[in-house]
Amino acid sequence: MNIESILTVNNLKKKFKGFVLDIPELRIPKGFSTALIGENGAGKSTLFHVISGTRLDFTGEIDYFQGEKEEKKIREWVGYTSTGGYFMPNWSISQVGNVGSLLFDNFDKERYQALLEELAVKGPEGKKKKEKSISKLSDGMRMKVMLASVFARDTKMLLLDEPASPLDPLMRDKLCSMIREYIHQGAGEKSVFFSTHNIADMENVTDYAIIMEKGQIVEQGFVEELKEKYVAVKGESGDAGKASQILFSFQENSFGFEGICMAKDLDKLAGMDVATETPSLSQISVAVMKHYTSLRS
Repeated sequence: MNIESILTVNNLKKKFKGFVLDIPELRIPKGFSTALIGENGAGKSTLFHVISGTRLDFTGEIDYFQGEKEEKKIREWVGYTSTGGYFMPNWSISQVGNVGSLLFDNFDKERYQALLEELAVKGPEGKKKKEKSISKLSDGMRMKVMLASVFARDTKMLLLDEPASPLDPLMRDKLCSMIREYIHQGAGEKSVFFSTHNIADMENVTDYAIIMEKGQIVEQGFVEELKEKYVAVKGESGDAGKASQILFSFQENSFGFEGICMAKDLDKLAGMDVATETPSLSQISVAVMKHYTSLRS
């Protein structure tokens, strides 16, 4: 499959004390929703800081939109939300919209206001009420304002760093709908790259997955391809010892064992009383992270 890339990273390195972000190559497919999955401390936010331009102390090359070099165009075409201090703490919600209009030619203030109402951040424009400053909003409300500010712009790519983390289940579902609509309206020209340490709530909006551990990419691919590469397996206790030597990830319990097997190793389970099924992206992600994590089980 020949898929065009909207963002390409080559030989990226960023060193901290005791940690190195090391990405020899990374390609974000154009026209899809891509998830960067990894446990806390895997390097996801650092990678987002680098590719969003908020960190410049790294080595390597980043190519946006197949060779676009004009910084103003890149800034206009990319919408970014961060996990950290995104707005000045004393700004009001309306001031965020005013600043957005000053910074970006493609910022639609009416769309911003409509999104705030849609996301239940504030009431209709006619209902005058003193606004809270950004610093006094809950984490979830602050994320809603960030999302409204980027979805109010006519962009080609969204970089969303842990957008679901502070949101409640209902709002996570709403976020998935917003991402699906953004991709659909783009007709192959708009892309989303978001990070998460828990893919379960965002799986239904993920087309391509990249799994990161200890500053490195350890697995990636289109979700349907990954579900062909890995197989979920359950079996009886009597086969647990032998199966543990074959499975990519393994867990034994009072009922038997379960785990993830590489599809290429499935024949090695011949003769065992096992049941197989297609794994979810969440199951694959946990198995891969367990395989590479520094955490002790």
